[in-house]
Amino acid sequence: MKKITIIGTGFAALAAVRKLRAQDAGAEITVIGKKAEFVYLPSLIWIPSGLRRPEDLVVPLDSYFRRMRVKFHAGEATGLRDGGRVVLTDSGEVANDGLIIASGGRFIKKLPGIEHAITPCEGVAAAIRIRDRLREIQGGTIAVGFGGNPNEPSAMRGGPMFEFLFGLHTQLVREGRRDRFKLVFFNPMKEPGKRLGDKAVKGLLAAMASRGVETHLGHKIKGFAADKVMTGGGDIPAGLILFMPGMTGNAWFDNTDLPRSPGGLLKADPYCRVEGCDKVYVAGDSGSFPGPDWMPKQAHMADLQAMAAAANLLAELSGRAPVQTFKVELICIVDSLDAGMFVWRTARTSVVLPPLSWMHGLKRLFEWWFLRRLS
Repeated sequence: MKKITIIGTGFAALAAVRKLRAQDAGAEITVIGKKAEFVYLPSLIWIPSGLRRPEDLVVPLDSYFRRMRVKFHAGEATGLRDGGRVVLTDSGEVANDGLIIASGGRFIKKLPGIEHAITPCEGVAAAIRIRDRLREIQGGTIAVGFGGNPNEPSAMRGGPMFEFLFGLHTQLVREGRRDRFKLVFFNPMKEPGKRLGDKAVKGLLAAMASRGVETHLGHKIKGFAADKVMTGGGDIPAGLILFMPGMTGNAWFDNTDLPRSPGGLLKADPYCRVEGCDKVYVAGDSGSFPGPDWMPKQAHMADLQAMAAAANLLAELSGRAPVQTFKVELICIVDSLDAGMFVWRTARTSVVLPPLSWMHGLKRLFEWWFLRRLS
């Protein structure tokens, strides 16, 4: 019986479970994670407005794992031994015949004063902080921005910050308070959202202008204070700062011999196999993959990589060479609480639709469909 271990409980990990079980009914699958639960991160944008409650987005996985015949090991990975055949955790060791690493990324928090900014995609607690802070303040400036990893251009998450920005505007309008607030979007790039494509950049900037959002672009971010963002182009006074730093690899990667990219992620080949490693694969935010510089760090891309990783690992365990590659595809709906801008990009295609009310409904429908499968 094949013994396969997956590290993580996010999108990539669950996609790997589905693919493995669909292709091999008898494989012994063990998932390692801090808790047997899944957090639907894309809908964190709706917590500040009350459209979603925290408990709506945290899904226990016990019944799902039972249905998929998955063993769960409660613990956090701390390293690897024997070329990846043993995963070290803070609650014991887990042996395997094949390994898929889907433990996500880690935000780079080196900027001075970054503790004064809220990083929304850190999880439910961060979204609650935004919600509670909005209830406290009566007016002033809200600054929203994101940065990157200078050594890993793809290791950034800009999309959610556009959604938080547009969502805040809509929320404040609905509450009759928009005139009391200044919204400022800041970014070290002159064309933020460039990975979405030129059409999307123009659309995003136009959407900001139409909502009265001020922009502070093309200036290096130097740091933060309790009441301001400090950049090479001057300070931005702000009573609330939302900032998404660039990402790097998990701290526990340092306790392995796995090859790393310049940005600290695990180096993968076109088959999602960690370069030079035997039956060790990576999917999602943990990996640095060959492909175009606009390759996104998003749930859809993580799913595609995880399915390729699972198929190739099973092939290797059966004595065959891995042949499954993954499609590089960016699909997202940039939501604003009342509408959504659809963006689709592949190697050959770039489609951007202007904000449409039914796109917001479609995003909510997808959330329902995805979470329903885990119940």
